[in-house]
Amino acid sequence: MQLEQINRRGLVLLGCGKMGSAMLEGWLSRGLALNATWVNDPNPSPWLKGLANRGLRLNADLPENPAVALIAVKPQMMGEALPALRSYGGGDTLVMTVAAGTTIATYESVLGQATRIVRAMPNTPAAVGRGITAIIGNAQATAEDLDLAEALLSAVGQVVRLEGEHQMDAVTAVSGSGPAYVFHLIEALAAAGEAEGLPADLSMQLARATVCGAGELAARSPETAAQLRINVTSPGGTTAAALGVLMDAESGFPALLRRAVHAAAERGRELGK
Repeated sequence: MQLEQINRRGLVLLGCGKMGSAMLEGWLSRGLALNATWVNDPNPSPWLKGLANRGLRLNADLPENPAVALIAVKPQMMGEALPALRSYGGGDTLVMTVAAGTTIATYESVLGQATRIVRAMPNTPAAVGRGITAIIGNAQATAEDLDLAEALLSAVGQVVRLEGEHQMDAVTAVSGSGPAYVFHLIEALAAAGEAEGLPADLSMQLARATVCGAGELAARSPETAAQLRINVTSPGGTTAAALGVLMDAESGFPALLRRAVHAAAERGRELGK
């Protein structure tokens, strides 16, 4: 990570909830200096207060010219929080944002068209270093800015670059909201096992371990998800019987997830207006 210039000039984190905390923990583990870090958060966690006792600048006056200012507040708090960074507009500070639904144009309207901005969409597995983040810069963001953003966000998982901001709502619907779909799959799978006679705690243990294990296998295997599915499906067997239901063109997973992802993407577009 390009920490030398950040430790020299500073990093500002506006908002430090679950996502902000996950990123901050990743940066600190890679060498970000506590005394080079400013965090503004109205309800700091005990963990954050502990870091402040060791040198982190918590809810203090912001530096004049930090290397990076990262916005990690909820979209509904943006109108109140964003003006705090107005002095960085058009300057040498790279402004990054991980807020869902807030467009680059919105930031430019407050901070100015000349501001270098990188918009990012991470997801909650960042909390265990297994996230994936999509990034896109505005017209003023340089190749070096995108490299810096990727270096910072890689502290909590994979990073991909988009062709344009128009792809961000789809990314939000697939990977940003996607962990919730997987958690609900675990819930539903456990409930189905319970309906077949398993004790609730055993069924949940089986469902959690199965989803987590399958995900890890998909991450490590060079084979496609389709091939992995085929590998575990014996003709005429139990898995084939279940997949006959799940892969039904009208009522199965494909149609259901298309509707779900479309609903999430549409909501993202609404939030961006």
